[in-house]
This record gives sequence, structure tokens and C-alpha cells, in this order.
Amino acid sequence: MKLTDTINSILKSKGGQLWSVTPDQSAYQAIEVMVEKRVGALLVISEGRLVGVVSERDYARKIILTGKSLKETPVNEIMSSPVIFVTPKHTIDDAMAIMTNNRIRHLPVMEGEKLVGIISIGDLVKWIITQQSETIAHLGAYITGSQIVT
Repeated sequence: MKLTDTINSILKSKGGQLWSVTPDQSAYQAIEVMVEKRVGALLVISEGRLVGVVSERDYARKIILTGKSLKETPVNEIMSSPVIFVTPKHTIDDAMAIMTNNRIRHLPVMEGEKLVGIISIGDLVKWIITQQSETIAHLGAYITGSQIVT
């Protein structure tokens, strides 16, 4: 199954909220923001530029397992960089392949030098489930000769 809709379609339905930290903030501060915003990753922004992504996975692997101090370790020591990203024109299939091949769960969306959003594996799964539900409803309506209520 090829998923040819673009990342832009997900961004339109998701909204454009972006949560970020700076590279010099502590890992503790980053975790606080993740908990407050109920997200698994944050963008790392320095002087208006995307320089990294910090995730719960980075915290677990680079703080917990190494015994570093959560409050004293800056984000730039645990963030993932360089940033792997997609554009709004990439397809859902492209994004899934990038996430799978790189074993990541979050992808910033860039348009040139401008950050326009972020998508997660959860966003992709939600989109796929919605599309499958719509397809099933259309097929059911076709088989029974009824109309689809939208």
C-alpha cells in the first residue's frame, strides 16, 4: 500500500503548535516542557534556527543510562543532531520510511530554512486509521447502495 498524500495534509489537520527549548537549557527543563505539553520530543532552536531534536529516548539513553545529572546537563549534550526532516511535499510513505530507517519517532517539517511543523509516528498512525475508516465506509455504502453521512 502506497500512502501518497503529503505531509502538508497532516499538518493542516494537526495544527501548527511547536514546542521548543534552547541548546543551553537543562535536560530537566526540557523534560518539564515535555510533561507540561504532553509531547515526546521538543525542537531545539538556537538564534531562530532548528539545531536539534530532544526526545524522551535521548533522555533515557543519554542521561539515565550514563548517570549524568538531569539538572546540570544541557540539552545540546543529549539532543539528536544534525536534524533529519521532511518537507510538506514529502508523502506519508516517505515519512514512514525515513522514520523506520532512522529509528526515530519525530520529524520536523521544513520549508527551505523555515520550520513549519513537526510530525510524530502517532500522527502518521492516526492519519492511516482515519483513511482506512473512510475507505471502509465508502466500500460499505457502495455494497449496500446507501449514502455516506459525513
